[in-house]
Amino acid sequence: MKPSPLDLRKTSCLTLAHYDRRAEDFWQGTRGHDVGQNIAALLRRIKGEPPFVILDFGCGPGRDLKVFAELGHIAVGLDGAARFVEMALAYSGCEVWRQDFLELDLPAGRFDGIFANASLFHVPGCELPRVLKELYTTLKPGGVLFSSNPRGNNEEGWNGGRYGAYHDIDAWRDYMIAAEFVEITHYYRPDGLPREQQPWLASVWRKTKAEYPG
Repeated sequence: MKPSPLDLRKTSCLTLAHYDRRAEDFWQGTRGHDVGQNIAALLRRIKGEPPFVILDFGCGPGRDLKVFAELGHIAVGLDGAARFVEMALAYSGCEVWRQDFLELDLPAGRFDGIFANASLFHVPGCELPRVLKELYTTLKPGGVLFSSNPRGNNEEGWNGGRYGAYHDIDAWRDYMIAAEFVEITHYYRPDGLPREQQPWLASVWRKTKAEYPG
Protein backbone atom coordinates (compact mmCIF):
# COMPACT_ATOMS: atom_id res chain seq x y z
CA MET A 1 0.00 0.00 0.00
CA LYS A 2 1.33 3.42 -0.96
CA PRO A 3 1.98 5.65 2.08
CA SER A 4 -0.38 8.57 2.57
CA PRO A 5 0.94 12.16 2.40
CA LEU A 6 0.68 12.23 6.20
CA ASP A 7 2.76 9.05 6.48
CA LEU A 8 5.41 10.48 4.16
CA ARG A 9 5.52 13.73 6.10
CA LYS A 10 5.97 11.80 9.34
CA THR A 11 8.76 9.74 7.79
CA SER A 12 10.59 12.87 6.74
CA CYS A 13 10.05 14.72 10.02
CA LEU A 14 11.28 11.83 12.16
CA THR A 15 14.38 11.30 10.03
CA LEU A 16 15.27 14.99 10.12
CA ALA A 17 14.66 15.14 13.86
CA HIS A 18 17.07 12.23 14.27
CA TYR A 19 19.80 14.20 12.48
CA ASP A 20 19.04 17.42 14.34
CA ARG A 21 19.40 15.67 17.69
CA ARG A 22 22.67 14.03 16.70
CA ALA A 23 24.19 16.76 14.55
CA GLU A 24 27.35 17.25 16.61
CA ASP A 25 28.01 13.52 16.97
CA PHE A 26 27.39 13.05 13.24
CA TRP A 27 29.89 15.79 12.45
CA GLN A 28 32.56 14.35 14.69
CA GLY A 29 31.99 10.89 13.25
CA THR A 30 32.08 11.88 9.57
CA ARG A 31 34.24 14.99 9.20
CA GLY A 32 37.37 12.92 8.55
CA HIS A 33 35.81 10.59 5.98
CA ASP A 34 37.63 10.65 2.65
CA VAL A 35 35.17 10.83 -0.25
CA GLY A 36 37.70 12.23 -2.70
CA GLN A 37 37.01 9.35 -5.07
CA ASN A 38 33.35 10.37 -5.21
CA ILE A 39 34.05 14.07 -5.69
CA ALA A 40 36.46 13.27 -8.52
CA ALA A 41 33.93 10.89 -10.10
CA LEU A 42 31.50 13.78 -10.44
CA LEU A 43 33.85 16.57 -11.45
CA ARG A 44 35.75 14.72 -14.17
CA ARG A 45 32.50 13.86 -15.98
CA ILE A 46 31.22 17.45 -16.19
CA LYS A 47 31.81 18.95 -19.64
CA GLY A 48 32.92 22.52 -20.20
CA GLU A 49 35.25 24.83 -18.35
CA PRO A 50 35.24 25.26 -14.58
CA PRO A 51 34.18 26.73 -12.26
CA PHE A 52 31.12 24.51 -12.16
CA VAL A 53 27.89 25.19 -10.31
CA ILE A 54 27.45 22.26 -7.93
CA LEU A 55 24.47 21.31 -5.75
CA ASP A 56 25.54 19.33 -2.69
CA PHE A 57 22.26 17.49 -2.12
CA GLY A 58 22.11 16.48 1.53
CA CYS A 59 25.17 18.51 2.41
CA GLY A 60 25.00 17.77 6.15
CA PRO A 61 27.41 19.93 8.19
CA GLY A 62 29.20 21.08 5.02
CA ARG A 63 32.29 18.90 4.77
CA ASP A 64 32.10 18.28 1.02
CA LEU A 65 30.51 21.65 0.31
CA LYS A 66 33.66 23.33 1.57
CA VAL A 67 35.83 21.07 -0.58
CA PHE A 68 33.94 22.05 -3.74
CA ALA A 69 34.32 25.73 -2.85
CA GLU A 70 38.03 25.34 -2.12
CA LEU A 71 38.44 23.71 -5.53
CA GLY A 72 37.09 26.94 -7.03
CA HIS A 73 33.56 25.84 -7.86
CA ILE A 74 30.29 27.62 -7.07
CA ALA A 75 28.84 25.30 -4.46
CA VAL A 76 25.32 25.41 -3.05
CA GLY A 77 24.27 23.15 -0.20
CA LEU A 78 20.85 21.70 0.47
CA ASP A 79 19.66 19.88 3.57
CA GLY A 80 16.41 19.41 5.44
CA ALA A 81 17.88 19.34 8.95
CA ALA A 82 17.93 22.81 10.47
CA ARG A 83 21.05 22.18 12.54
CA PHE A 84 22.96 20.87 9.54
CA VAL A 85 22.06 23.99 7.56
CA GLU A 86 23.41 26.20 10.35
CA MET A 87 26.60 24.16 10.59
CA ALA A 88 27.14 24.07 6.81
CA LEU A 89 26.72 27.84 6.51
CA ALA A 90 29.25 28.45 9.26
CA TYR A 91 31.78 25.85 8.13
CA SER A 92 31.73 26.33 4.35
CA GLY A 93 30.72 29.96 3.87
CA CYS A 94 28.59 28.78 0.94
CA GLU A 95 24.94 29.37 0.18
CA VAL A 96 22.84 26.65 1.84
CA TRP A 97 19.15 25.96 1.29
CA ARG A 98 16.94 24.31 3.87
CA GLN A 99 14.63 22.01 1.92
CA ASP A 100 12.98 18.71 2.75
CA PHE A 101 13.86 16.13 0.09
CA LEU A 102 10.15 15.44 -0.36
CA GLU A 103 9.27 19.14 -0.76
CA LEU A 104 11.93 20.45 -3.11
CA ASP A 105 11.78 23.85 -4.78
CA LEU A 106 14.67 23.88 -7.23
CA PRO A 107 15.41 26.25 -10.12
CA ALA A 108 15.37 24.74 -13.60
CA GLY A 109 18.66 24.34 -15.47
CA ARG A 110 20.82 25.82 -12.68
CA PHE A 111 23.49 23.21 -11.93
CA ASP A 112 26.33 21.59 -13.84
CA GLY A 113 26.49 18.80 -11.27
CA ILE A 114 24.65 17.32 -8.31
CA PHE A 115 26.56 15.56 -5.55
CA ALA A 116 24.15 13.28 -3.67
CA ASN A 117 26.49 11.52 -1.27
CA ALA A 118 24.65 9.34 1.27
CA SER A 119 21.40 11.26 0.87
CA LEU A 120 19.02 9.86 -1.75
CA PHE A 121 18.59 6.60 0.15
CA HIS A 122 16.41 8.55 2.60
CA VAL A 123 13.78 9.06 -0.13
CA PRO A 124 11.03 6.38 0.05
CA GLY A 125 10.83 4.31 -3.11
CA CYS A 126 7.33 5.55 -3.94
CA GLU A 127 8.61 9.14 -4.03
CA LEU A 128 11.96 8.50 -5.68
CA PRO A 129 10.74 8.84 -9.32
CA ARG A 130 9.35 12.31 -8.61
CA VAL A 131 12.44 13.45 -6.70
CA LEU A 132 14.79 12.20 -9.42
CA LYS A 133 12.82 14.09 -12.07
CA GLU A 134 13.15 17.26 -10.00
CA LEU A 135 16.90 16.73 -9.84
CA TYR A 136 16.96 16.06 -13.57
CA THR A 137 15.16 19.34 -14.21
CA THR A 138 17.51 21.42 -12.06
CA LEU A 139 20.55 20.20 -14.03
CA LYS A 140 21.76 22.01 -17.11
CA PRO A 141 21.65 20.05 -20.39
CA GLY A 142 24.45 17.50 -20.20
CA GLY A 143 24.71 17.95 -16.43
CA VAL A 144 25.88 15.13 -14.18
CA LEU A 145 24.41 13.55 -11.05
CA PHE A 146 26.57 11.55 -8.66
CA SER A 147 24.92 9.35 -6.03
CA SER A 148 26.28 7.10 -3.32
CA ASN A 149 23.90 5.01 -1.25
CA PRO A 150 24.19 2.09 1.16
CA ARG A 151 23.29 -0.89 -0.97
CA GLY A 152 20.90 -3.69 -0.14
CA ASN A 153 18.32 -6.06 -1.56
CA ASN A 154 15.69 -3.42 -2.34
CA GLU A 155 14.25 -3.31 1.14
CA GLU A 156 13.25 -0.11 2.91
CA GLY A 157 12.17 0.89 6.38
CA TRP A 158 13.39 2.27 9.69
CA ASN A 159 16.95 1.81 10.88
CA GLY A 160 18.12 3.50 14.07
CA GLY A 161 15.60 6.31 13.90
CA ARG A 162 16.14 7.04 10.19
CA TYR A 163 14.11 5.89 7.19
CA GLY A 164 16.16 4.36 4.41
CA ALA A 165 15.76 2.51 1.12
CA TYR A 166 18.55 0.09 0.19
CA HIS A 167 18.73 -0.66 -3.54
CA ASP A 168 20.91 -2.96 -5.58
CA ILE A 169 22.41 -1.75 -8.86
CA ASP A 170 19.65 -3.22 -11.03
CA ALA A 171 16.83 -1.54 -9.12
CA TRP A 172 18.75 1.74 -8.84
CA ARG A 173 19.43 1.67 -12.56
CA ASP A 174 15.73 1.18 -13.27
CA TYR A 175 14.85 4.26 -11.21
CA MET A 176 17.50 6.41 -12.87
CA ILE A 177 16.69 5.33 -16.42
CA ALA A 178 12.99 5.94 -15.81
CA ALA A 179 13.95 9.50 -14.83
CA GLU A 180 15.76 9.77 -18.20
CA PHE A 181 19.30 9.72 -16.86
CA VAL A 182 22.01 7.91 -18.82
CA GLU A 183 24.49 5.82 -16.87
CA ILE A 184 28.15 6.76 -17.12
CA THR A 185 29.61 4.38 -14.53
CA HIS A 186 29.07 2.75 -11.16
CA TYR A 187 31.40 1.31 -8.54
CA TYR A 188 31.43 0.05 -4.96
CA ARG A 189 33.11 1.50 -1.88
CA PRO A 190 35.38 1.44 0.01
CA ASP A 191 37.75 0.93 -2.90
CA GLY A 192 40.03 -2.10 -2.97
CA LEU A 193 38.02 -4.35 -0.65
CA PRO A 194 36.11 -7.59 -1.39
CA ARG A 195 32.53 -6.93 -2.51
CA GLU A 196 31.05 -8.19 0.76
CA GLN A 197 33.04 -5.46 2.52
CA GLN A 198 31.83 -2.71 0.18
CA PRO A 199 28.48 -1.51 1.55
CA TRP A 200 28.26 1.60 -0.66
CA LEU A 201 26.99 1.73 -4.25
CA ALA A 202 28.23 4.81 -6.13
CA SER A 203 27.01 5.77 -9.58
CA VAL A 204 27.35 8.63 -12.07
CA TRP A 205 24.62 9.72 -14.50
CA ARG A 206 24.18 12.28 -17.27
CA LYS A 207 21.08 14.29 -18.04
CA THR A 208 21.32 13.78 -21.80
CA LYS A 209 23.04 11.25 -24.00
CA ALA A 210 22.81 13.04 -27.34
CA GLU A 211 24.73 16.20 -26.42
CA TYR A 212 27.48 14.64 -24.37
CA PRO A 213 28.04 10.91 -24.82
CA GLY A 214 29.31 9.26 -21.63
